[in-house]
Amino acid sequence: MFRGLLKKHSQTALVAASAMSGFGLAGAVSSGQQQETKCQAPHTIAEQLEELTGKVAAIQKTLGITLEEQKSSDAKKEKYIKPLLQSRSTASSKKTSGIDVVLGAQWGDEGKGKLVDILSQEYDVCARVAGGSNAGHTIVVDGKKYKFHLLPSGVLNREATCIIGNGVVIHIPSFLNELDNLEGMGVQYKGRVLISDRAHMVFDFHQVVDGMKEDKLGRNKIGTTKKGIGPAYASKISRNGIRIGDLQNWEYFESRFRTLAEQSMHAYPGLTIDIEEQLAYYKSIADRVDVMTTDTIQYTNDAFANGQRILVEGANATMLDIDFGTYPYVTSSNPSIGSVLTGLGVSPTKLKGIYGTVKAYCTRVGEGPFPTELIPDGPQSIGYHLGTVGAEYGTTTGRQRRCGWLDIPQMQYSCLINGFSAINLTKLDVLTGLDEIKLGVSYKHQGKYLKSMPACLKSLSESEVEYEILPGWKEDISKCKTFEELPENAQNYVLRVQELLGVPIRWVGVGPNRLEQIDRGEEWDTSRD
Repeated sequence: MFRGLLKKHSQTALVAASAMSGFGLAGAVSSGQQQETKCQAPHTIAEQLEELTGKVAAIQKTLGITLEEQKSSDAKKEKYIKPLLQSRSTASSKKTSGIDVVLGAQWGDEGKGKLVDILSQEYDVCARVAGGSNAGHTIVVDGKKYKFHLLPSGVLNREATCIIGNGVVIHIPSFLNELDNLEGMGVQYKGRVLISDRAHMVFDFHQVVDGMKEDKLGRNKIGTTKKGIGPAYASKISRNGIRIGDLQNWEYFESRFRTLAEQSMHAYPGLTIDIEEQLAYYKSIADRVDVMTTDTIQYTNDAFANGQRILVEGANATMLDIDFGTYPYVTSSNPSIGSVLTGLGVSPTKLKGIYGTVKAYCTRVGEGPFPTELIPDGPQSIGYHLGTVGAEYGTTTGRQRRCGWLDIPQMQYSCLINGFSAINLTKLDVLTGLDEIKLGVSYKHQGKYLKSMPACLKSLSESEVEYEILPGWKEDISKCKTFEELPENAQNYVLRVQELLGVPIRWVGVGPNRLEQIDRGEEWDTSRD
């Protein structure tokens, strides 16, 4: 590289090389000295360049980089990513370009994936920006159930590029297994999945540590999925984490992995890590991961600049946000609107529609306060009805979800934080058959109404919920294609929720299948200016 540069820009190269080697060619010298310099300088500078090249090579070796490896890696990436770059050479013809976001507005499991699956058919790029394999959702297409944990469900759109952003923490074995399972079901993902080189890795020992910490808490456990998400984010914040891009430079990755593993075993005496076995695994899959690894920040912003439509699929939900959720019973990331900016690398001015997904009732998995919870005390109880008819079992853990009435103060809080432009109300059909349906409309603590959700969990657990009671309906709504086809009481329920939230409810879910959803009209202006 230096020799080519020297031929093309000899004067600049000579001055630069002299400066780096400590020689001052521009200094005051005698005429004889100048003549001597003219004769000897080329030989001296060549030696300096050779020495400098050797030093660069030594640094590259320390970082695990060789010219051959770099050329090989670049060739693989060009073959994998070049078609994606070419596909965005012209502006998208799919409606208006921009970045739209689908977020969970409660404690997760709201049904975000179904809306994303429907919307993604009109987008060029689909992205995940936060969380890890602790998130999970199921999409039903033509009777087939597709389960997602790390991949955006937009992968079902064969024309979409799917991005796993820098804010996601990735357990590589789970990720590759998810890809293999989808491929086995006929989903062609190759050439369409990109991983941020800045995304952090979750290792097996992170998952073991997660379980150890949870077990140690006993009755005070958080209720994590034990997928290693918290420990991985802890490594990230402690600045000893390992990023996907590190895997491209093997010696560098190996060094960092050994250090992190040894630090973890020292911090947790009961933890045992077979370092050699783990390194052998990661070396065996490094090439497969490498072809998908790229600078997704640049890719996303280029796609936006070229007029492509981008859909961000939120994981987890607002009430599990490390800052805004019911702390400490939360996840370790920020699955609210801020994660789109920090986990994808885009500016807020690029955001357009922000769609909050809300279940027609409320559920949560794990521990923590739940003001409107209904205890499933027998087959005749409403809590039992919601859990059974709604099939409320976690996609990731299989744990039974806790169920309760829709909590309006919680939803108002979520709307305040995220600035939803429209609401996606899911699972309205689960309420079918109930004589009465309650809406939690306000909190009262020690005789005083609360303006919003209290940060103090003690105050929240002591608060009383005041309810409105609405009449239910008995008719099957799963075949309804328009809002007007819904029973009057079902319409009134939706409209009352919309009134209380002050945000238009555009989508209404009336069944589990992808087509069992009502869109109240594209003519609505549900995007941000």
